[in-house]
Amino acid sequence: MTNMTKTATAPAAATINGLDTDALRRLAGDVAAQPTRGIVGFQVTTGWKGGTRSESRVEGWKFGGQHKRKDFVISSDEPHELLGGNTAPNPQELLMASLNACMLVGFVAGAAMEGIRLESLSIETTGELDLRGFLGIDPAVKPGYDTLHYVVRIRGDGTPEQFRKIHESVMAHSPNRWNLAEPVRLTSDLRIE
Repeated sequence: MTNMTKTATAPAAATINGLDTDALRRLAGDVAAQPTRGIVGFQVTTGWKGGTRSESRVEGWKFGGQHKRKDFVISSDEPHELLGGNTAPNPQELLMASLNACMLVGFVAGAAMEGIRLESLSIETTGELDLRGFLGIDPAVKPGYDTLHYVVRIRGDGTPEQFRKIHESVMAHSPNRWNLAEPVRLTSDLRIE
């Protein structure tokens, strides 16, 4: 008979809604203790592919001063009625998708940190803009939106009060919600090659 020794095993990570809440707490603690670890940078390069089609490449990002590799392609095109080939979402739809995805992460993380298990979560954003602004027909008409409206549909084992608290937190802390709701300074360079 062999002598079996009992080995201590690390407790299983608390995974709620697909997120490791212990890792999320560690990340928040690291950033609080060393704010430079929380500086992240993103870059997207978009090239024309003919007509109204474009292809955006994501090749990396910066996390705490370190470059991290990525390799993604995002396609865009306009619908037929706007002279496109309708081969991919248009830039307005991608803008809304980016807003929704960013807020969705906030809802998932907020629920996980509260111990709330989600059954379903969706965000639907709508908006209308006037093509007279984009086409330069009427200088009094702005080329963008007056309002974007979104509806969050959430179901899980949380209380209505918990879900309202998470919603308030997402409205206060979602980067893309903030980027659309607050003025962001844009700078540009034109390089004619």
